[in-house]
Parts: sequence; structure tokens; C-alpha cells
Amino acid sequence: MATHWPKNYKTARRPLISVLDKMIAKDLLKTLVSVWTVIVVIIVSRKFIKILDRAIEGHISNETLLTILGLKTVTAGVSLLPAATFMALLMVLGRLYKDQEMSAIASAGGGAGTLYRAVFLLVLPLSMAACGLSLFVSPWAENRVQQLMNQDEQSSDIRGIAAGKFSEYSRGDLVFYVESLSRDNKMQHVFMQDRKKDKLSIVTAEFSRFEEMPGGRYLIFENGERIQGHPGDYNYAIESFKEYAVKVQDKTISNVTLPNALPTKRLMQSHAPRNVAELQNRIGLPIAIALLAFLAVPLSRISPRGGVYGSMLMGFLVYFSYGNLSSVMQSWVIKGSIPLWPGSFWVILLMTLIGMALLADWYGWEWLRNRFKEKFAK
Repeated sequence: MATHWPKNYKTARRPLISVLDKMIAKDLLKTLVSVWTVIVVIIVSRKFIKILDRAIEGHISNETLLTILGLKTVTAGVSLLPAATFMALLMVLGRLYKDQEMSAIASAGGGAGTLYRAVFLLVLPLSMAACGLSLFVSPWAENRVQQLMNQDEQSSDIRGIAAGKFSEYSRGDLVFYVESLSRDNKMQHVFMQDRKKDKLSIVTAEFSRFEEMPGGRYLIFENGERIQGHPGDYNYAIESFKEYAVKVQDKTISNVTLPNALPTKRLMQSHAPRNVAELQNRIGLPIAIALLAFLAVPLSRISPRGGVYGSMLMGFLVYFSYGNLSSVMQSWVIKGSIPLWPGSFWVILLMTLIGMALLADWYGWEWLRNRFKEKFAK
């Protein structure tokens, strides 16, 4: 009895997204969010300790502390997306091998193409989102952090002063006391002790304020009296003044924008090695997500009696090799040791060849050779 199947029935009945694709993509998304959250919390916590230390020293205000922390979380989260994606892929695919689910997929005719289809169902839109984050959002966040920190540096001296509290400057050579502070940050009823080698100077004034001048930041006293002499002697000079300035410390606030805070459009127009290296780093981030996903599929393959930790160890070795090679290439681009273009993209080409070799080893070199012979024989 002959059976008449409709024309192209196999392709017509095949769904665009299969149940297996949804299962792997959903499991990968959950693992990715968990791994990414843990890594970001660890890295941001370390950065927060440094930021908090600067806030304690008075270089960062309490008002901008949480804002800077939030912006640092954004930049760290974007830069850690490739690592989190790679680790999540190794964990999910390794678990499929360990639980013998991959054997069931293989028995149903599924191979590397089936896995790539499910993996890139999530990785492809993630790479596109990472492209926008790396090229636009992350530089904006870095630029904003730099602006806030520069603003706080310019007002760091007044934040270190509180009414009724002794404050030290210039490594203890200046001791400062203010009775009260006005709303416009003008200090009232001020006392200062200035020690320079064997000379001692004591200043009292009705008002004082900080002011930027050529050479550093100065403390300007108004309507006061100054006593100067040598400790232990009875010969002191006493003078009255309307205005008297004391240099607090040499302070230069840098207004130079770092390459990682420059807009991508400016980097594209620049030929400076540092800017080119930064541009390649931004472009390479979304490419790294797709490339590491390509590597993760053959790297996650384990033998039936093997353990999942073997593939994880190999995966970490590949990732750290990729990261270190990228850093070395970027430093060579900055120093001019290699041409600006393709620059650090040579690492991407190298890792692509390694991934193709791993994939060929999965199928078997003999099988590939026979396939090529059959194809060229026709």
C-alpha cells in the first residue's frame, strides 16, 4: 500500500522554534542571569570599597556616592557579559551531557547544529544588545562617572570641614577650626595653625573661604589677626589684616577625558593608538559573546564516563587565554608594535580557527575528509 505524502511535508511541519530550542534557551537564560549577577556583585563590591574609601577621605560626596556606584555597576555589567555567557553555556551544556540528555538528543538525530540553533536563539539577540551597550551606554556611564568625580574633587576641601571640628591639611602642617558654616559655604569665626619648619603662625578671622588660584587651592581669610614666631621665644609678630591667603595644597583637577569615556563617534574619527585600541575593545565585546558561544558547544562535550569539571577547566583555560591575548594585543596597538588595523582582531581570528578545529574533532577528521571527497568527486 503506497503512502502519498504531501510535497515538502518535512519542512512544512517543522516549527520555527522547537521545544528543545525553548528548553535549552530558557535554561541558559536562567543560568546566565544567575552567573552574571554573582560576578557583577563580586566585582562591583571590590570597586565600591575603593569608592567608599575615597568618600571617607572627602574626595567624593555622599550625594553622588550611590550615583557613581550605579554607573560603575552598568559598566562592569556590560564588560562581564562575555564571561558570564561563556560560563553559563558550559554549565548548561555540561549538565545536559551529565544527565544523559545529550545522548537522547543524539539518538533523535540532533548534533552540533541542533545545539547551535538553540544556543544562538538567545546569544544572537544578546550580542546585538551588548553591541548597543558597549558602543553607547558604557561610554556614557564612564563619562558621567568622570564628571562627577571631577566635580567632587573641586569641592573636596569644603566637605572635609564641619562646624566645631578640627581639620588637618598638608600632612598635619595646617590645623583648621570653624565655629559655623553658612549656606553659601562661607566659614565664620575661624582659627588656623600653620606650621612651617621651625616657624609657627596662628590666624584668627571672622570669615574664610576656599578659592582656586594659579598654583593650587588657597584659603582666604577676612577681617582677622595673624601671630607669627618661633615656639619657645618671646618675640612674636602680631598683625591685623582685611584679607590673608594661605595655600592649602597643590591640587590639579584633570579635565582630560579618558579613552573609555569618549563617545564612540569620536573614537572612530581618531587615529590615536589609545583611542583605536579602545574602539576595538568596544567592537570586540559583542563579537566575543558570539565567539565564546561558538567555542562553548564543542568544549562542553564530555565522555559518558567523564565529569563536567574537565570541560569547565578547559573552558576557563580557553577564556583566560583569550582575555590575556586580547590585553596583550591592545597594549601592542597602543605601543605601535603592530598595525592599528586589524590590531587586536587577530585574536578573534585565532579563536575562530580553534573553534573550527574543535568542531572538526567532534565530527571526526576522517568523516570530514570523506565528505570533502564526496563533494569534490561530484
